[in-house]
Amino acid sequence: MRTFVSIAALVAMLSLAQPASFAKTPSAAGASIVIVFKDGHTQTFNLADIARIDFPAAPAGAGGDSAANPQWPSRARFLGKWEVGDGTGSNFFITLSENGEARKSMGNVRGRWIYVEGEARITWDDGWQDAIRKVGTIYEKFAYSKGKTFTSDPDNVANAKLTTPHSI
Repeated sequence: MRTFVSIAALVAMLSLAQPASFAKTPSAAGASIVIVFKDGHTQTFNLADIARIDFPAAPAGAGGDSAANPQWPSRARFLGKWEVGDGTGSNFFITLSENGEARKSMGNVRGRWIYVEGEARITWDDGWQDAIRKVGTIYEKFAYSKGKTFTSDPDNVANAKLTTPHSI
């Protein structure tokens, strides 16, 4: 009988003294998730406000990620300082940053860049647009004057070479 009482007391004591991890439920209060978009801007969401996150399957070959087409270079491949031609035989530099900012040494112009379908697309504050694309085994810079789109005929096409890759 004494053994039975000892076992019963032990079970009662263990059931009342639950570990703290069982006594508390995890809370998302104060926790957040930060989404970084392709153009570099971010948005923060409180986890307490999110019911679930869905990732719909993209059709084969769709989207702008190199995973959609393994022949495309990755977004990270474009980070750093590029020496590019201006279409008249001279060169200047374009620097692409992780946060989506772009700078060019010609005129000290700034802009924003995004990664779309395996290429870097840069929109400059002066209205011009440049695209750095892999063409075969080399990279080229395609320049578009104000008012044109990235699918228009370019105003010029010139060489592009990554001189100082951004450390990842």
